[in-house]
Amino acid sequence: MASNDSTGILSSAYIAAEYIDTLLPDNPLQPPFKYAWTYMIDNYTKFQIATWGSLLVHELIYFLFCLPGFIFQFLPFMQKYKIQQDKPETWESQWRCFKMLLFNHFCIQFPLIFGTFHFTEYFNIPYDWESMPRWYILCAQCFGCAVIEDAWHYFLHRILHHKRIYKYIHKVHHEFTSPFGMQAEYAHPLETLILGAGFFIGIMVFCNHVVLMWAWVMVRLLETIDVHSGYDIPLNPLHLFPFYAGARFHDFHHMNFVGNYASTFTWWDKILSTDSQYNNYMDKVKAKPEKKTK
Repeated sequence: MASNDSTGILSSAYIAAEYIDTLLPDNPLQPPFKYAWTYMIDNYTKFQIATWGSLLVHELIYFLFCLPGFIFQFLPFMQKYKIQQDKPETWESQWRCFKMLLFNHFCIQFPLIFGTFHFTEYFNIPYDWESMPRWYILCAQCFGCAVIEDAWHYFLHRILHHKRIYKYIHKVHHEFTSPFGMQAEYAHPLETLILGAGFFIGIMVFCNHVVLMWAWVMVRLLETIDVHSGYDIPLNPLHLFPFYAGARFHDFHHMNFVGNYASTFTWWDKILSTDSQYNNYMDKVKAKPEKKTK
């Protein structure tokens, strides 16, 4: 009976989402996107799309999302939003970060991307336009991937902070106590594999079209670059999502080294009380202006 009720609720939600979709005006971006997608399918092989297309998506999106944070350091009026204002970025640290990124992207991540074609072939994942899921299904799948990755990241990240193994792997990522966007994937190669595995679990669970892999890449990179940006920007649309961690939450992890282990959401840290030091710190920060007014 409970199973039938659950199925009924899911079916009703799906029908409601479809109905809402019919009420929305036509998306002006759909025709050019459809043209570009069908052109890609007609002119490139699945291997080229899955391999070189995925690499291109990752590199373009990563450095495009890093660009605003890179520009912020040259804008004086943006410095009031920098979380650790006493630790500005340096050219030396950014160059060191960039070199490590190139190694990780092309020597660690690219071999994984190279297996994308074989993954899609093994699970018979389609590429064609007609099989592409609707936008609301794609959003739900990306959210599901984020929930799974966040759980994986929390527990494996916390293990990497264990005193017996921290100095061998995760210490590399913590070379920067004041993070900046480009540093999001600055990590030991083993950490790239260990924490990066969480990215693929959601894909294995939800993937019914190759577009989900690219959409999830975009969502995950947007999130991780945002939390590593070092800037708490007002009116950040990502903060509209309940339990979203954000830059200030993760910045404290780099500054304190203990607590705030989750990647995207705050619920694991709340449930397991690993955000207690952060909460105490924020209480002190909020209390400072009050003392000055007395």
